[in-house]
Amino acid sequence: MPDSTSLRQLIAAEAKALGFSDVRIGPARIPESSRAELDAWLAEGCHGSMAYMERHADLRKDPALLVNGALSVICVRLPYWPAQATDADTQLRNTEGAYVSRYALGRDYHKVIRNRLQKLADALTKKFGSFNYRACTDSAPVMEVALASQAGLGWQGKHTLALNRTGSWYFLGELICDLPIEADPPIESHCGDCTRCIDSCPTGAITSAYKVDARRCISYLTIEHKGEIPEAFRKAIGNRIYGCDDCQLVCPWNRFTTDGDTEFAPRHNLDNASLLELYAWDETEFLNKMAGSAIRRIGFEQWQRNISVALGNATPTEPIINALNDKKAHASTLVKTHIEWALAQLTAPR
Repeated sequence: MPDSTSLRQLIAAEAKALGFSDVRIGPARIPESSRAELDAWLAEGCHGSMAYMERHADLRKDPALLVNGALSVICVRLPYWPAQATDADTQLRNTEGAYVSRYALGRDYHKVIRNRLQKLADALTKKFGSFNYRACTDSAPVMEVALASQAGLGWQGKHTLALNRTGSWYFLGELICDLPIEADPPIESHCGDCTRCIDSCPTGAITSAYKVDARRCISYLTIEHKGEIPEAFRKAIGNRIYGCDDCQLVCPWNRFTTDGDTEFAPRHNLDNASLLELYAWDETEFLNKMAGSAIRRIGFEQWQRNISVALGNATPTEPIINALNDKKAHASTLVKTHIEWALAQLTAPR
């Protein structure tokens, strides 16, 4: 068995070579406080229609159930802030423009990070021999922020995202393994008494510090939720057609963010596209252009549903009203419901 120092040296060198901005090591266990918070969150139904959150709760609370004999978690960070993209606030103020969460403008991070973690595992295997591991990034049932926080990769912000002194515009990845590696110490939270993330949430989804009710969250409503978007939240969605960044855009620590990996540079004009431009795509065009993107997994119907809501929040114009009426003639029941709402908003007396 290799000694911990040799392991750490190779991990640090390989992680840097693979483009990760930081790497830390933590124990393969979830703090009891985090386990209790998950149980309470699920009991309150804050996960909404994400049944998998409850179904895999035991796996989330114990990494050893994912990797037999797990001892350590190698936690990595990969920045994604697209510095060259159209300014986020500018795009949000453009009611005829489509706002896509900054993390989804480029390539699908799941594939990018898993591929790099696999290369890290291959390097460790080549040097020290085979070991049990699993590469994870968001798609596996793991409590990423809890693991990253206890490993000293950052701290949990009041919006529940991971933060460090360069902000929150980064993805997390984990290599859960049975290698005995000395753990890094956690770092202190530096949110202080700031509540900007809580105050800025358009739908009040951050119901208290460190707690998000997914049922109110625009990211959940536009991505995870498959049915009708509750009318109570449609106006607040504005022109956000995939995800929401408001709580991060106001975070003071994000003033110190670093440029993201080039894999996440905007594709297909998604950083400054108009709503009508994207609404005109047919399903084939959507699938082709969103190949290799995290957006593709929501499917064409949800894509149309989301844009229909955003168009209902736009400044009424003849082209927008015509586009909604044209789409309505061939839309699914789900999309048609949102088109009818949008038309009612646009044609209501002002």
